[in-house]
Amino acid sequence: MSASGSKISIYGAIIANLGIAISKFFAGSYTGSAAMISEGIHSLVDTSNGLLLLLGIKKSQRPADKTHPFGYGMEIYFWSFVVAILIFALGGGIAIYEGILHIITPVEVSNINVNYIVLSVAILLEGTSLLVALKQFQKDNGKYGLIKSMRKSKDSSTFTVIIEDLGAMVGLVVAIIGLFVGDYFEIPIADGVASVIIGLILTGMAIFLAIETKALLIGESMDTDSVVILEDILKMNEHVTEHGLIRSVHFGPTGVMVGVDVHFDAKYSLEQIEKEIVQIEARFKEKVPEVKHVFIEIKEDVSH
Repeated sequence: MSASGSKISIYGAIIANLGIAISKFFAGSYTGSAAMISEGIHSLVDTSNGLLLLLGIKKSQRPADKTHPFGYGMEIYFWSFVVAILIFALGGGIAIYEGILHIITPVEVSNINVNYIVLSVAILLEGTSLLVALKQFQKDNGKYGLIKSMRKSKDSSTFTVIIEDLGAMVGLVVAIIGLFVGDYFEIPIADGVASVIIGLILTGMAIFLAIETKALLIGESMDTDSVVILEDILKMNEHVTEHGLIRSVHFGPTGVMVGVDVHFDAKYSLEQIEKEIVQIEARFKEKVPEVKHVFIEIKEDVSH
């Protein structure tokens, strides 16, 4: 996905989450609902996370220099990992803490209709943000299921927004159920329990996001389909008698470095081999546009 596509999703999420956070805090303070306060914290964290993702995208687009010859594309992975930590610590941790306090010392929620209205509007806004993010994401990943697409995607900024929005939608439903159960069945601790559940949802989101981002941050290879395409290019080349393992690593969502040991037919001169290497590199980049750097090493004997 392009950086502009990622930004559209993030801008939509920031606008929605900021408005939702303000309304949730107002409703929580006015009615005394722990679940609403937890949801307000959740939305405020999501708003901050969106700003961090925008910062990461901006930093990742800096051109290569002497200290970072392959560019700064991996900056976005670092900031996505920071987002995962914030969701875990601020979102999940505080929500669980608030919930436990209200379970120990239950507080009756007053003017509950205010909470219902705010949560209903929040679901509408979060749903709109989620649809925008999914639409942008599926432009490049429509042939796979959602979970598989997120695991295959190298654009952490986009799937971070989707994970946040999905978690937000589930959290809102839990908050409504908690409020309803507490009010209808006169169970004051239901509000606190809902807050704890929201915290656990956020914690689960953070762990999933951290695992996915970590794989990219420490250097993840191309997907199997792309590797097969490059292998086919080498196999179809009549001048290549043998090749080694194709090694690749992502330096950002759309930047990949590829290296491979190649054994050329011994009857070809060095000049002919050099021309052939240039053509192979061009085919690699044509078939897999994410490939930006190709290193082909000539080998007499290639080990697999």
